[in-house]
Amino acid sequence: MALRDVFEQNPNRRYVMFGGKGGLGKTTFSAATAYWLAKRGFKVLVFSVDPQASLSDIFQKDIFGKGPVPIMDNLWAQEIDADQHIKEYQQEIRQKILDMYGFDAVPEEIENYIQAASAEPAMEESAIFDAVVDIVVKGDYDYYIYDLVPLGHALYYLSMAKVYDEWINKITKLREEMREYEEMVSRVKREKVTEQDQILKELIYIKERINASSRILTDKDKTAFFFVLVPEELIILDTLKAADLFAKFDVPLSGYIVNRVLPEGLAEQNIPEYLKNRITMQKRYLGDILTKFDTQIRGYVPEMERDVTGLPMIEKLARIMYGDF
Repeated sequence: MALRDVFEQNPNRRYVMFGGKGGLGKTTFSAATAYWLAKRGFKVLVFSVDPQASLSDIFQKDIFGKGPVPIMDNLWAQEIDADQHIKEYQQEIRQKILDMYGFDAVPEEIENYIQAASAEPAMEESAIFDAVVDIVVKGDYDYYIYDLVPLGHALYYLSMAKVYDEWINKITKLREEMREYEEMVSRVKREKVTEQDQILKELIYIKERINASSRILTDKDKTAFFFVLVPEELIILDTLKAADLFAKFDVPLSGYIVNRVLPEGLAEQNIPEYLKNRITMQKRYLGDILTKFDTQIRGYVPEMERDVTGLPMIEKLARIMYGDF
């Protein structure tokens, strides 16, 4: 099945994701797919959740941290500013503490904790994850094209959902067991139970948001997930391992796209010896890819003559990937 057929034969798959190691072409493929769908009349949002990627460079437009930015008819692009979301997190936490406990100001020791927690590496991932949920749950677009974070982070999001499920279920069970003793507790104790209920409510809210996003990642009817790889030994091995891990989380795989393929005829031209050797090695690795991924390969994309930046190059790549609009 060709890449175009995946979309035409599965019209309900409106969440499209490109995954793989960094630097393989996920962002350019995301941009080209969004362009192709927009040209076909669909309202499309392409957004990057990878801090190292740059839709701004590809579209030659400053979009970082500015929300959905119009690129052309039917197409918007968005780059998430994790630092801004972390600041919003901090303020939200402060406000909830003030509301929950009736403080006039956040105690110094709690403020120090908020600042320290915000410096944790996982905080950036959580902020990006939360922004993704905000984008998706609004339902403003026909298609959402994700330029995913590196694979390990995507798996982290999925594992978070399972951990929160187990944790919240245990807390909920304990809370239910406490209710039978409520008539025996003092007014002070009842106030504390109320505080615990507020905390439980907050945890359940977090759990629901995480599950909302993880459900999208694992919905085979609504989601198309593609691995991007190149004909190199280590990348092939890493992709196989990643595919096995994603399968354990029930992520529905729509296929593999092989990028940066050099034309075989190039070897017969007057080119440097190292380039001839590279083409020879590539031929072997393309054979490995065909053996290991077989019918799941959705397309081969050649090495482009220059970086894919600007709408003319994006259109050229879109035509290579999908054909006419």
